[in-house]
Amino acid sequence: MAAQPAGITDNSEGMAYLERLPRRLVTTYLPLLIILAVLLFPFYWMALTAIKPDEQLIDMERFNPFWVVDPTLKHINKLLFETQYPRWLWNTMYVSVAATVLSLFASVLAAYACVRVRYRGAGWVGAAIFLAYLVPPSILFIPLATIIQAYGLFDSPIALILAYPTILIPFSTWLLMGYFKTIPYELEECALMDGASRWQILTKIILPLAFPGLISAGIFSLTLCWNEFIYALTFLSSTQNKTVPIAVVSEFVDGDVYKWGSLMAGALLGSLPLVILYSFFVEYYVSALTGAVKE
Repeated sequence: MAAQPAGITDNSEGMAYLERLPRRLVTTYLPLLIILAVLLFPFYWMALTAIKPDEQLIDMERFNPFWVVDPTLKHINKLLFETQYPRWLWNTMYVSVAATVLSLFASVLAAYACVRVRYRGAGWVGAAIFLAYLVPPSILFIPLATIIQAYGLFDSPIALILAYPTILIPFSTWLLMGYFKTIPYELEECALMDGASRWQILTKIILPLAFPGLISAGIFSLTLCWNEFIYALTFLSSTQNKTVPIAVVSEFVDGDVYKWGSLMAGALLGSLPLVILYSFFVEYYVSALTGAVKE
């Protein structure tokens, strides 16, 4: 390669960086900014509505709908101290956590049996479990309501704890099956040669390695329970037993009158626990989607 004349420097690398920068703005930063705005706008709107005075919620012509003047905490104060919202939030948390734990326990056993225990038709059993997830809840809640009524569990959180696994276990099992398959089988063979039982292998080898998968399935199950509406609306009737999704709709909507301030405050406060949960476990959630232990 011919040498460059003295006094002339090669600025091609710097110029290439300047040429890449506008393209990076268009192909990376601008789409990310749009996605971020779309994702955060609902939270901004809920927070804005929760602190708006009543006159600004009603008169959209005099006041800017995307901003607030003289914010107030009246709606939040009414939500927390004049309603049973803390009880509704506790009901939601209690039902979601109990149903998630029950579903994960059953899903772990089912996924391990389908993937690791070798028997004829294991793949078909796994596919049948996943197909059960495709059944719409709007079809299942009618026979489930009959069973719950027959056992005297109507208008009780126990009804939701027993009903939610019917939609949580199939998908959680399918998710854990895919994660268990990425764990090398040689680990189990070595444990079996050392005299370990299936239960010891599951609890001391598989589950510690599958912790990101368990977190992913747990977050999915908890989120689905937290936001579920049809079963909670069908199985619960008394105000003190309601969960947040149905309580904020039924208690702050009177005919055609919507108490938007308290309603949005309830929706915002009800979504914050899930936001905090995702912020702590997002790394495990992503790792569960990318695979487990590699050989």
